[in-house]
Amino acid sequence: MVCTTEIQAAFILCSFMTFFGGLIILLAFRLILKFSKKWQTFKGTGIILELFSLGRIEHNPLRRLYFQRVFRDRIELLLSAQTVMGQVLAILVFVLSIGSLIIYFINSRDPVRKCSSHQDKTVPVDLSFNVFFTFYFGLRFWAAEDKIKFWLEINSIVDIFTIPPTFVSYYLKSNWLGLRFLRALRLLELPKILQILKVIKTSNSVKLAKLLSIVISTWFAAAGFLHLTFPLPSLFGQVENSGDPWLNGRNSQSMSYFEAVYLVTATMSTVGFGDIVAKTTLGRTFIIFFTLGSLILFANCIPEMVELFTSRKKYIKPYKAVKGKKFIVVCGNITVDSVTAFLRNFLHHESGAINMDIVFLGEAPPTLELETILKCSLSYTMFICGSALTFEDLKRVSMEYAEACLILANPLCSDLNAEDNSNIMRVLSIKNYCSHTRVIIELLQSHNKVFLSKIPTWNWSTGDNIICFAELKLGFIAQGCLVPGLCTFLTTLFIEQNQKVFPKHPWQKYFLNSLKNKILTQRLSNDFVGMTFPAVSRLCFVKMHLMLIAIQYRPQFHNCCSLILNPSAQVKLTKDTLGFFIAESPQAVKRAFFYCSTCHKDVYTPELIEKCDCKNSQQQALGPDIVVMKGNNKKFTCNSENQNFISREQESFLASTTFENRDGAYDSVEDTAEQLDSSGMFHWCRSTPLDKVILKRFDKSKPEFRNHIVACVFGDAQSALIGLRNFVMPLRASNYTRKELKDIVFLGALEYFQREWRFLQNFPKIHIFPGSALYTGDLHAVNIEQCSMCAILASPSKPLSSQLLVDTETIMATLNIQSLRISCPTPMPPVPGVSTASTFSKYQERRYQQIPILTELKNPSNIHFIEQMGGMDWALKGASLHLSTSFSRGTVFSANFLDSLLATAFYNYHVLELLQMLVTGGISPQMEQCLVQEKSYGIQADCATVTSRRSRCKLELLSLDHTILSDIEPRKTFGQLFCGSLDNYGILCVGLYRVMDEKEKNLEHKRFVITRPANDCHLLPSDLVFCAIPFSTACYKTENVSSNPSLENIANVTSLTPGRHRVGTEAEKASLRSSSQVYPLKLFTSSFFDQ
Repeated sequence: MVCTTEIQAAFILCSFMTFFGGLIILLAFRLILKFSKKWQTFKGTGIILELFSLGRIEHNPLRRLYFQRVFRDRIELLLSAQTVMGQVLAILVFVLSIGSLIIYFINSRDPVRKCSSHQDKTVPVDLSFNVFFTFYFGLRFWAAEDKIKFWLEINSIVDIFTIPPTFVSYYLKSNWLGLRFLRALRLLELPKILQILKVIKTSNSVKLAKLLSIVISTWFAAAGFLHLTFPLPSLFGQVENSGDPWLNGRNSQSMSYFEAVYLVTATMSTVGFGDIVAKTTLGRTFIIFFTLGSLILFANCIPEMVELFTSRKKYIKPYKAVKGKKFIVVCGNITVDSVTAFLRNFLHHESGAINMDIVFLGEAPPTLELETILKCSLSYTMFICGSALTFEDLKRVSMEYAEACLILANPLCSDLNAEDNSNIMRVLSIKNYCSHTRVIIELLQSHNKVFLSKIPTWNWSTGDNIICFAELKLGFIAQGCLVPGLCTFLTTLFIEQNQKVFPKHPWQKYFLNSLKNKILTQRLSNDFVGMTFPAVSRLCFVKMHLMLIAIQYRPQFHNCCSLILNPSAQVKLTKDTLGFFIAESPQAVKRAFFYCSTCHKDVYTPELIEKCDCKNSQQQALGPDIVVMKGNNKKFTCNSENQNFISREQESFLASTTFENRDGAYDSVEDTAEQLDSSGMFHWCRSTPLDKVILKRFDKSKPEFRNHIVACVFGDAQSALIGLRNFVMPLRASNYTRKELKDIVFLGALEYFQREWRFLQNFPKIHIFPGSALYTGDLHAVNIEQCSMCAILASPSKPLSSQLLVDTETIMATLNIQSLRISCPTPMPPVPGVSTASTFSKYQERRYQQIPILTELKNPSNIHFIEQMGGMDWALKGASLHLSTSFSRGTVFSANFLDSLLATAFYNYHVLELLQMLVTGGISPQMEQCLVQEKSYGIQADCATVTSRRSRCKLELLSLDHTILSDIEPRKTFGQLFCGSLDNYGILCVGLYRVMDEKEKNLEHKRFVITRPANDCHLLPSDLVFCAIPFSTACYKTENVSSNPSLENIANVTSLTPGRHRVGTEAEKASLRSSSQVYPLKLFTSSFFDQ
């Protein structure tokens, strides 16, 4: 049956009339409603009052409006597909739309001008579908808030142009294709339906489904338009089948719907084979605009679809573990910055060819920048998209065969607790999946460490380790407050310097050379068995040019293996002792392993000490007799008969606190008790209420602080806790006497300290001043001019738009404090029985012109602000923070280098243990494990054990004059000083703190750090020496030696100016020999180790 022009016009015009007619009615209704509201406002509220004045409530219009609103809300809930009925309705509408589109495809096989009769079986089916669409359209129209907006929606347009022609066909008893191809636009609802059916769940699959639905719906709709036949051929004509109307169809061509789809596909793909083309003007005009649109569509959708499809396949591929091939798994904070830093530090430890794969387990697909970085290391890196919290993903990375799993943390996140908790959950998942997998985790806050120790399969002895940023960062800063420059000294031992720098001044050359030294470990030769540590350290220094600073020692009657810094002569080396060296390369420290007492006895060239083939080197050789010169000019012989044996008498002797000075015993003094915590590692006091330590500006009873430490804290009631306990604990280490402890004055918001105080209430000599370091009056109130060090701690993490602004408060406080000047020295009040001799009498007329500051920077790139403040003309321009003048002086610190410790912990976790012991006041992972075991089994450490833990070395800064170092002769070079101090006093010299310009006449003696100077480095009279001093060794010299023959014990040298340092008293000497009182302290044993 051929469709006449009138029939075609009826099908087309009914749709347009419905669309435009409805739109006009809605616009008119909106204008009338708007006008009526203005009229009501002008006339008053008479209509409103009338609504409430009706007698019968069932006829009240307000009641009808209420029920209409309730009905409308229920319809909205139904259409939102949040209920089961709503989901069924949405799926049914989509299925029927696809069915209607299929009917269109079936009918399109007939010639375009042909009308289907009403007897066609597809007509009633399509009619029933459209009746349902009409009902669904009415529900959507009723629930719509904005009717006009609803009328112009894509789904509404599809219904308006496809539903009316169906009813017209029923009236005319004939059916025509018309605009029914628009049903293809219903395919845009495909992602929603797939989500309801839970076919797609991930964001990538949803995105892929949306892009695919856009392309397919556009494809079918465009093909339907080309196949379209307009009514009234004399006026419009058919696009391709009817030709141009003004040519009366003379340029028409026969085109089926499939051929239209083929033409659209060729056009969208920009191929254009030319076998089927548009000949009519209308068709070509449509192709012009469609080509432009398809280019945009293809340029955006197709590449993204391909990327999503390929990346999904690419990053879900499992890693296949190969026998003999080692690999590690890295998860957690996988970003461009973290991966870049990790690869740089991890691969730096690899020597030669890289024989270990790195598998990154990220929870999101890598960005383009991260993917580029991974492609540069494609031969040994692999990225797998997944989560460490699911066993399926752990299986895909072959976690059970991995050498270790390294978990990265984000130190710049705004919620530190949430970051730690997520990483702890990853550890728990990994340990549940495979209990023997070694895990190294980064944590941001120290109080979260306790959760890891409670995991049953967590095992320190197998290499499981924790890198706590807060603990290490604040520990470094605390050491810098105790000893000027010590923070920089320790940091240089763990940073990697690969940047080429050309020094312009002599001091820069010394500093850059010292950056080559690192902490390295090596098993010592068995020829050292039975020798004392001072003897071995001296031999390594003289013959091998190696500085041995510590060993790993396991007492015969103790299960815990401990690290000892500069052990005393009572400790004898055993077989396979692990030594800790300050050296430049791993190849250099191998000399300590290859050393043979027979072959290398007369060798003094380090390069000649290599592996030998003699029998003595293959056996447990006995150490030779070493003669060490003592201060009393007697010979001390280390016989080999006591090798591998430490008697119980020696064990008790090592555990006692009556260590005698190598230069002579102390005189008998009265016992003085000191309060220590139950671990014996820290000073303790009874819990102090917060109001007792708060200082008031105008309080007359406020103490006059001198030689104290001021800590500036930026935080408020909502800020994340930075863990000030980690800052206080090194300052309250028990290897300092109670009188050597310095007052700590915290300056900041009282609301913040109220939250931190429960962790600080058992530490002695702590004070809080509510205020801010940004106000000069508050700085004067804490007597900052007389402080030994002012530490400016970085503000807690806050969400900021730019990471360059994270140090704003810190930099402003530094600027404020540096503007303060000390005009003249303040005399110290006389102390009875205390010598007034100054350690540095050479500089009695010199004084710091600026307050000593140690500034923490979160963003190392902000170092240029600090350099500008200090007027550093000698700075290495364009260099990093660790090459800056401020860093070399020890006045600035940044924790960004802590990321490198993850690779250090993997390759050699002993180095990390030594670092933790140095910066935290003596607490190492092994010590924590022992304390936790003692607590879990109810073991109470006896007094001897507690006091033995206290009798450990401390790092100090000594002058070459007016200390016991002045008695060492000769001491022209650092090598002579090292050997002399070790032989006579057991003091281990490890570095220098030297004036930058000896000829400078400025009263500010700016000094820089030299780590492990060369053996032949010439000493200057003004040099200060970094030393590891035994607990019982006194270093001061008195003015009148005859009146006080014993050496005075000194407090830590933290100020280079006279008048600030208090000389040790008789009471302090007594405390060295006393039996300290031990108090059970939940803060350290329960909260710190087991919280």
